[in-house]
Amino acid sequence: MLDQTSNPAAGTVQQWPDSPGPAQWGLRGGGGLLPFAPLQGQREGAVIFRHEIFAKFNAGDLQHRMRQDLNRYLLEPANKVVQTQRGASVTLPCILWVVPQNYKIRWSKVDPAEYLEVAILITNGVHHKTYGPLGSRAHLKRSHRYDASLTISNVTLDDEGRYRCQLVNGLEDESISLVLQLEGVVFPYQTSRGRYQFNYFEAKTACQEQDARLATYEQLYKAWAEGLDWCNAGWVAEGSVHYPIRNSRKPCGGHLLLPGVRTYGTRDKLKDRFDAFCFTSAVQGRVDFIRGHFNFKQATQACRNDGAAVAKVGQLYAAWRFSQLDRCNGGWLDDGSVRFPITAPRPHCGGLPEPGVRSFGFPSKFRKKYGVYCFSVK
Repeated sequence: MLDQTSNPAAGTVQQWPDSPGPAQWGLRGGGGLLPFAPLQGQREGAVIFRHEIFAKFNAGDLQHRMRQDLNRYLLEPANKVVQTQRGASVTLPCILWVVPQNYKIRWSKVDPAEYLEVAILITNGVHHKTYGPLGSRAHLKRSHRYDASLTISNVTLDDEGRYRCQLVNGLEDESISLVLQLEGVVFPYQTSRGRYQFNYFEAKTACQEQDARLATYEQLYKAWAEGLDWCNAGWVAEGSVHYPIRNSRKPCGGHLLLPGVRTYGTRDKLKDRFDAFCFTSAVQGRVDFIRGHFNFKQATQACRNDGAAVAKVGQLYAAWRFSQLDRCNGGWLDDGSVRFPITAPRPHCGGLPEPGVRSFGFPSKFRKKYGVYCFSVK
């Protein structure tokens, strides 16, 4: 049993009777770790409860750890990768050990590919100022006086990336970095003119037009690990060109090359032309299929009559991944392609053993007739 005493400055103090070992600290129930001032006369090995948080510590050893092994002011987060989906709200943790008398916290988003660091929010603990489009959706969480965590609402595809929480205290400066990752799906994309038509900037625009953005290399690698196999090379966000191969074969580098994400390296963004690997996440809406025999113009009108618009390629992929949309019927999409999503593979629905979005390519918008996939906002 723990012996309880009370201290008006620190709340309830529970004495730990057997504490001969080295000091330890931790947190309970998902809260953040706050700084703890040693109580006057408090013996070593106490557990102080405050805001659902506890720390078992030797006061001298804790002070040493704060100044030697850890940042002096900012607590290193246990998990530096935060995952979310498009449209959600997410909090990036930044907790202070101690609150300096005169300080500022600066939140920024780091873009290593462009060598940029863009300010989002700056605060002195009392007042704050936000910057740019992301700043308009960002605010400090402030669940307690040591909490400088940043909450972003209505997360977009462009919000993914690396963030920095920086504390400036006079001449002292320290920071922590976190990575915001979106759950999503990568898909290869090319135009109706055939493969290898995009320079880097055209590829970037093409993905955006289909409710997506260029995938990062890390996202492409993850997609390959989950089964993506594509023989055409495409741009990724870093400006390099790759193609993912699960099954080695003659037309895709030959049988002797091992499976993997093969690379053409960094290419000229203006002159070199390839396909694109796009990335999309969950959508704030729904994709429905309208059965019929429509040319492209008729399909567009059919969606309008239903209070919707012809779905974009990224929206169909998102519905397939996140809503388990499964249809064996080819349907028009916004770019003039005809595709259908399969989550439960079967012989008469594309004939492939893996789930995926199948494509009929880009048939004639005037002569060919299909159903249509429509997108409506919730």
